[in-house]
Amino acid sequence: MLANRALIRARLERFALAMDDAAKSLQVRTSPIGHIAMAVALLGQGDREGALCAFDLTFLDCGLHDIGFLLLLKSILVFESGTQEEAITRVEYLSKRAKNNDDDEATYLCTEVLAAMHMKKENYGRAVSLIEHAKKLAPKDKQSPSLKTISLIFGWNFNAMDTVAQRRLCETLYAEERTAEAVDILLNIISTSDEEVLGRKATMDWIANFTKKCAATLEHVGDEAFRSVKHDDGITQYSTALTLTRLFIMRSRDRMGKGLWEDALQYANDAVKVGPSYPWGYEAKHLALHGAKRYDEAIHTFESMLDVIERSDDPAIWELRKKYISPSETIAAIDAVVRRILKSCPLVVIDVTTGCLCDGPERARTFRAGATFKELVSSMTRELDNERVSRVVESFFAYVMFSHAWQGNEPLYQDVKEAKSVWNLPDTPLNDKLRNFCKVTHRLGYNWAWSDTCCIDKATSSILNQSLTSMYKWYADSAATIVFLAGIAHPSKLGDLARSLWMTRAWTLQELLAPKVIVFYDSEWQPFLGDASVNHKESRKIIQELVDAVKISHGTIVRFSPDDLGVREKLRLASSRNATVEEDVAYALIGIFKSDIRPHYGEGADALGHLLEEIVARSGEVTVLAWSGKSSSYNSCLPASVSVYSQTPYNPPSLEGEEMETCITQLRSKLNKQDSLSIYKRISSLPPARFATRRLHLPCIVFPVRGLSIIQRLGGGNEKLYHARVLGLGNVEFTTADDLPLRKPRILTFVHPWIRYIRGPSDEVADGVSDAGSISDSDSDAGSYDVVCPSPLDVPPTPQVDKYTQALQTIARLGQPFNALLLLQQPNGEYKRVATENEIVVSGFGTDITSKASIRVKVLEIL
Repeated sequence: MLANRALIRARLERFALAMDDAAKSLQVRTSPIGHIAMAVALLGQGDREGALCAFDLTFLDCGLHDIGFLLLLKSILVFESGTQEEAITRVEYLSKRAKNNDDDEATYLCTEVLAAMHMKKENYGRAVSLIEHAKKLAPKDKQSPSLKTISLIFGWNFNAMDTVAQRRLCETLYAEERTAEAVDILLNIISTSDEEVLGRKATMDWIANFTKKCAATLEHVGDEAFRSVKHDDGITQYSTALTLTRLFIMRSRDRMGKGLWEDALQYANDAVKVGPSYPWGYEAKHLALHGAKRYDEAIHTFESMLDVIERSDDPAIWELRKKYISPSETIAAIDAVVRRILKSCPLVVIDVTTGCLCDGPERARTFRAGATFKELVSSMTRELDNERVSRVVESFFAYVMFSHAWQGNEPLYQDVKEAKSVWNLPDTPLNDKLRNFCKVTHRLGYNWAWSDTCCIDKATSSILNQSLTSMYKWYADSAATIVFLAGIAHPSKLGDLARSLWMTRAWTLQELLAPKVIVFYDSEWQPFLGDASVNHKESRKIIQELVDAVKISHGTIVRFSPDDLGVREKLRLASSRNATVEEDVAYALIGIFKSDIRPHYGEGADALGHLLEEIVARSGEVTVLAWSGKSSSYNSCLPASVSVYSQTPYNPPSLEGEEMETCITQLRSKLNKQDSLSIYKRISSLPPARFATRRLHLPCIVFPVRGLSIIQRLGGGNEKLYHARVLGLGNVEFTTADDLPLRKPRILTFVHPWIRYIRGPSDEVADGVSDAGSISDSDSDAGSYDVVCPSPLDVPPTPQVDKYTQALQTIARLGQPFNALLLLQQPNGEYKRVATENEIVVSGFGTDITSKASIRVKVLEIL
């Protein structure tokens, strides 16, 4: 213990105390460590001879196996006493003896000591060589108790000696203006040192500072060499500087791989400083800044890199420009996508974070100012990923739509504008409804919300009209639609949704069908039926309730498209819904019918007329004429109310297979081939129905009235039951409130307008809907409805037949019972439809036809 304390005190340069401890130790018991402690203490006091004599006494108290190690320690004492060359000679001799004796451990120990001696003599090149040799001799566990003993006695540090030696060698070479050689050693330090050594701040700082110093010198020397026309020397110096740049880049990328972005940035900055005329340092800096989410700086750095490339005198570096795209190119591509997406978004939405109303330009500015945009620009340096741009931009601008039944003084556009935010609106139930919608939107992870109450400037007619005509598409393209069912108490139960006020409103039909994702909330803003799923269109219970309520298939509700249903079926869906404003009954159907009509509040019932007119004009579709009730002032063939389409029109009996063959056989015997083909040609050449200046030009088969009488007056009203004798149809009875001209029956005409049915299956419209609007729904989901609507029936496909057979089939269908329209001729030759309380179903003439003259084909103009 005393001897060890003596060594420690000697290390602390308390030599008198160390000698005292060593003497006491030797008095207690002589030992090698006591003599060594005394020698070290004496040497510390400058007594070289006394130290060597004291050390020699160790050999009297040691075993034979310790003599080699003690000789090594004495050599170190000799070195420390100032006789360095003699000491080195002694150790070299000991090393040679150990090697000859195949004593690897002793050889390793001597080599390490020799390296340390050369380090202390500042002979760094020799030291580095010895250290590399020692590494090959080192024990597998890299543990050497003898080296620790030497460190304890003399204070020599063998840890990281190779790095220290190489650092000193670098500095020596640099001082001797051998910079390129210094750089080689520097690169060796970095490539061979372990992470622990390189991670030390002192080592990192030295590498950074020394590299910058070398790089500056190399560029300067290179410039001088080029100016003196020593091009080979210049290239050598520049190449070495470039090597240093790459060195920093390598370290930077290593730190990036570990997510150490600030460390990576420091190395990248060093690379830029070392090689400011090379692009690679800027590229590494850009990557580090991008990883650190400092996108503005990253973009600026990338632009600097492109500038360096473009200003370079090196053709190889010029070529690099082809590999990159500029931020301005990326921004232009992103802006184009933003403009495209905003075109299909609502004109104004609520920023649910700020509560402010934002138009398209304001949303675009918000996007540009945010990290999402900057990250996108910074990340695309080599090629545009258009798919990713679209995906990111669509995600940012994704919006949630609100669906609800208006309850009174809802917050309007001007209210929110004046308050500057929905969060600043007064505390009222309806303002809270809007705010709760915004909260739900934010909870779903979206930033933009749209409500028909405050996101439409209804004071500006052009904005109002554009919003009304675009609303279906906005709902269809929304990320989600939130439905608030104010009248449904919490907890909600099955059947509440079907009976809700929301299910009766005109506008909510498209708000149900158009969205891909929809979530219903009760009056306390709790999910309907407690269903917390993100899409109630995927809830079996909820969808089944809707299927039962609206009588269309599960698949149609979930994946609705305007082309999924025929005209008549869409009108049936609308027939049970109402609106506070009369025109909205029609305007709410613009999207479902893909209509181009322009809203014009003030036109009243004419709005429905415009919609039905366009339906006929677009396709020649006349199923809209299959109704009974009151005529519209717009055109007498159109109804005054959409509610009439809740009626199920007459469906004629089936005519196919053997029954059709029987009819054809009978017609062949009564009607010659020429007349049959003539009738067929006249019917086939009829143009589609069309409107012009509110006048319906209706192709039809005409059946003139030859006699008219009143059978009886019904009840106490104006209803009368009429009897008519009709050419080609015989006797027909019908009821109407109109006073018909009994003495001028010939101005009355019954017509068969269902030309497509008469022509047969080859004339069916593309979406599977005949004149009568029958539906063929391929969705066979469990619980779905296959709705067959008005007359006449769809005609099953038939095999290819000759023209004569086709003609006879057409005439057979013409002879079937049908739902007739009654027209009254006007003074100028036009017609008006006579509104009847019920359909006029006539029996048809069957196969009782003997000539083409009995079939009257016309296009009538109806007011």
